Amino acid sequence: MEINGKYMRSYFMPPRCEHKWAQREYVDKAPIWCSVDLRDGNQALVVPMSLEEKLEFFALLVKLGFKEIEIGFPAASETEYEFCRRLIEDGLIPDDVKIQVLTQSREHIIRKTFEALSGAKNAIVHLYNSTSEAQRRQVFHKSKDEITEIAVSGAKLVREYAEKTPGNFSFEYSPESFTGTEPEYALEICNAVLHVWEPAPDNKVIINLPVTVELSMPHVYADQVEYMCGGLYKRENVIVSLHPHNDRGCAVADTEFGLLAGAERVEGTLFGNGERTGNVDIVTLALNLYSHGVDPVLDFSDVPSIVRIFEQVTCMHVYERQPYSGELVFAAFSGSHQDAIAKSMKYRENGEKRWNVPYLPIDPKDIGREYDGDIIRINSQSGKGGIGFLLEKKYGIVLPPKLRELVGYTVKGISDREHRELSPSDVYDVFNGAFVNIFSPLKVLEVHYTQADGAITASVITLMRGKKSETEGHGNGRLDAVSDALMQLLGIEFSVMAYSEQALEQGSKSKAMSYLEIGINGGVSWGVGVHSDIIMSSVYALVSAVNRGLQA
Repeated sequence: MEINGKYMRSYFMPPRCEHKWAQREYVDKAPIWCSVDLRDGNQALVVPMSLEEKLEFFALLVKLGFKEIEIGFPAASETEYEFCRRLIEDGLIPDDVKIQVLTQSREHIIRKTFEALSGAKNAIVHLYNSTSEAQRRQVFHKSKDEITEIAVSGAKLVREYAEKTPGNFSFEYSPESFTGTEPEYALEICNAVLHVWEPAPDNKVIINLPVTVELSMPHVYADQVEYMCGGLYKRENVIVSLHPHNDRGCAVADTEFGLLAGAERVEGTLFGNGERTGNVDIVTLALNLYSHGVDPVLDFSDVPSIVRIFEQVTCMHVYERQPYSGELVFAAFSGSHQDAIAKSMKYRENGEKRWNVPYLPIDPKDIGREYDGDIIRINSQSGKGGIGFLLEKKYGIVLPPKLRELVGYTVKGISDREHRELSPSDVYDVFNGAFVNIFSPLKVLEVHYTQADGAITASVITLMRGKKSETEGHGNGRLDAVSDALMQLLGIEFSVMAYSEQALEQGSKSKAMSYLEIGINGGVSWGVGVHSDIIMSSVYALVSAVNRGLQA
């Protein structure tokens, strides 16, 4: 790839840059959110949404808490026009929600727009025309004054039609391709429009500064926004809005820097759907605020269901690694990551309130994700900590540390051989199949105990490769006596090295789970027993360990 002067800087720095925005540490309150999913997002779809799909999406946006929703370009198509009328005539717009529509600065389009809006309780009319140096010179062949006249004449028409159309209207102006416009000229044309509309405290005007195409690094956009905020006519009655696209992959950074620079409003889409590489992702922006303890105002407490509706009506797919929203963004496959998460989650049981869990910027449960299926994901890269965490959280199984390591290697080995991820139920099945109540080649059918002179005698009835027998063993306790009987039966020596137990469920019908390690044939073997009787669960654990040792 050769540059050869082909890609020269196509953006413009403001005449003065104070960089006040750079002194602010973070965005300390939520902006006014405006969803443009039904306009900008919709026009980017291969197959635009049907009327019914747009109605479903609108209802979702209202449910999430959006108070401003751009519903389309009514003059662009019959579906757009009918959608606007349906919302108004059927009373589908809550009193505290403003619909927003887009219009070019052309009289027949403005007229059609207001026809669509007739009777609207609260609507924003969004006027735009392109102002960039490249568009003026190469597309329109017009001077700055001629471009300004287009904006001013459109602003006057919007005001005139608003006065004679039933409804309540406020105005928005966008110098489209703002990022490719000289900042001094962008300020000049915006102020010309503001002088027509005369913003007031009870009728504020929105000046929207779109990143129609990303041309610079985010800090340049922040300087441009700061410059505009410092020079707008009647700034106290103007709402400065941002509308970043994502051509350079910096839309979120552009927006956050722009808010630091003085903007108060953001136009974007759920999950960043939009033209070319997309609009700014409002879910990411809102949850970034949330991760800093700032109320985002929008309700993203059930992101998985939002994803399902979005994918259904748009036929788009939310990428698995999309921040916060993707299926795998909280998933930890790495053993070291899983271990750190598991230990930190255990630490939080001590009463820790502040969220500070390694690898998890927010608590996944806050947005509808589950620990056992969304965070700890099991494949050949997983570790004992994650596998142990999953078994504990999903099934209440608390493995001893050494057994947890062995189970981890067993599960990882199966994942590696089968070259696939294992679900929580897969892990549970592997654990059960490899360690729990292993009754081959030896099975204990019955055990009867007697006690005399402080010693225990166990009469153990077994089935070994089809042969039934009864063996008597002695010891200081029941498990010790059963061990003695089994060693006599098998003609081998083994010793119990570790033992622990737990209740799997609460209540009278709970089952006991016993974990037992033995030294056998020069090595060690673990077994797990499950039974409603704690003594029998320990016997089953012993038999399982012996059988695993014999098989090894």
